[in-house]
Amino acid sequence: MKVKRLVTEAMLCALALILSYVESLFPLSVAVPGVKMGLPNLVIVFALYRMGAGSAARISLVRVAVVALLFGNIYSLLYSLAGAVLSLVLMALLKNVSGLHTAGVSVAGAVMHNIAQIGVAMIILGTKEIIYYLPPLLISGVVTGVAIGLVAALLIQRIPEKMTSF
Repeated sequence: MKVKRLVTEAMLCALALILSYVESLFPLSVAVPGVKMGLPNLVIVFALYRMGAGSAARISLVRVAVVALLFGNIYSLLYSLAGAVLSLVLMALLKNVSGLHTAGVSVAGAVMHNIAQIGVAMIILGTKEIIYYLPPLLISGVVTGVAIGLVAALLIQRIPEKMTSF
């Protein structure tokens, strides 16, 4: 791996970790637990479009692991890992769909993240009833996914490509 790519990935990973921490300082007060703004996904979407799926995956996986070690537990790792992997796979597939805006890709990733986390929760808790959390999580995923996708599109447009090209 080239040094410039490694350094850029490390800086983006650090930014994603900072955004994870900032997000934890401002929990959303909604009736459904688990609703988050998804601030770290801003970095992942940016990395996906600018650096490719491999870089986005490395940044995402390191962020998930470090956040779980610092602020979580084995269960938070499982939830986050499932959501991160499945959402990134879907976003990587959709990124190249003609006419699909960054916001649409981000929404798909947010929705997939919520579906994956509910699936893991159903397995861990051994109950299907938790699926009733899914509709409000999907609504929040659409709202936050649009916001993250629009901001990511602005960053992709305004940050010079030479800063992330290798």
